[in-house]
Amino acid sequence: MSSNGAIVILMADDDPADVRLTQKALEECHLKNDFRNVSDGQELLDYLNRRGRFADPASSPRPGLILLDLNMPGMDGRTALSHIKADPDLRRIPVVILTTSKAEEDIARSYDLGANSFVSKPVTFDGLVDVVRTLDTYWFQLVALPR
Repeated sequence: MSSNGAIVILMADDDPADVRLTQKALEECHLKNDFRNVSDGQELLDYLNRRGRFADPASSPRPGLILLDLNMPGMDGRTALSHIKADPDLRRIPVVILTTSKAEEDIARSYDLGANSFVSKPVTFDGLVDVVRTLDTYWFQLVALPR
């Protein structure tokens, strides 16, 4: 949780344009959540385990929701997801797959690995705003998340 009490959203995505668009969509929806990002699965695990440049909890607060791309260089999202869901200290953090893939095998495998949701990235900014608005309604207004 961030210093303002809002749930931290951590996005793992190697495409800077997708990260910027997601951040803009959060702003468009007037979400007060603290938004952080990493560019691959290894950085995601380093952030979650507070290793290296993510060692300071003040600058790397524990996320309440992870947005995870599947296709990243190095450690991909599938491998990172399997590590997160196998770790008793991390497995309760909801992970939403947010990826360009619409492949049935990616959807099935993501859920098999413990993903909480699978969302294909929309092709327009307005579509992304709709996705963010829906994520806000569901994850931050309807469901109870663990602290």
